[in-house]
Amino acid sequence: MAKVLLLNGSPHTNGCTARALEEMVNVFSQEGVDTEVIQVGNQDIRGCVSCGFCEKNGKCVFNDLVNEVAEKFKDADGLVVGSPVYYGSPNGTILSFMDRLFYSTSFSKHLKVGAAVTSCRRGGNTATFDALNKYFTISGMPVASSTYWNQVHGFSREDVEKDLEGLQTMRNLARNMSFMIKAFADAKEKYGEPLVERNFFTSFPDGK
Repeated sequence: MAKVLLLNGSPHTNGCTARALEEMVNVFSQEGVDTEVIQVGNQDIRGCVSCGFCEKNGKCVFNDLVNEVAEKFKDADGLVVGSPVYYGSPNGTILSFMDRLFYSTSFSKHLKVGAAVTSCRRGGNTATFDALNKYFTISGMPVASSTYWNQVHGFSREDVEKDLEGLQTMRNLARNMSFMIKAFADAKEKYGEPLVERNFFTSFPDGK
């Protein structure tokens, strides 16, 4: 069975972001996709310190939730990351988590399906959405889309319940993501995976 991890970057376990992710979980269940929601936003997650430990040891030097999720991410078919908007950007905790999760893991993320979900009262959603999607686009992860930006609006869980288009967007996103995961699995069986080149790394240390 296909598996999708959903990261709640909000410090609130039952708030706006959680409500958006719940709408997706319901659809994933209908589509026969297994899910696990992981609460990140209320954890003590420090940022990357660029120590190089992960390059030699295959995991982050800080043995916290990042290393725990890394093992699950390795076997997952998709990853959804949700965050509230803080000053026009994702929650600092989820950013630190994503930096370390993606940098410290050497396994291939190629063709795992990614999706970002944002929650806001009014603005800052598209900037937050853009920041979260960048983790996927530099890792060979196809990005799932919906019928609008993947966002819900509201200051409370009750407000999000009134955002019927936002919840609809979450349902369509989960359907599209389920389809992509199944289609990629079928294509791998028929055609194999596309070649990934890793021969060149552009850098100009000589200053020229």
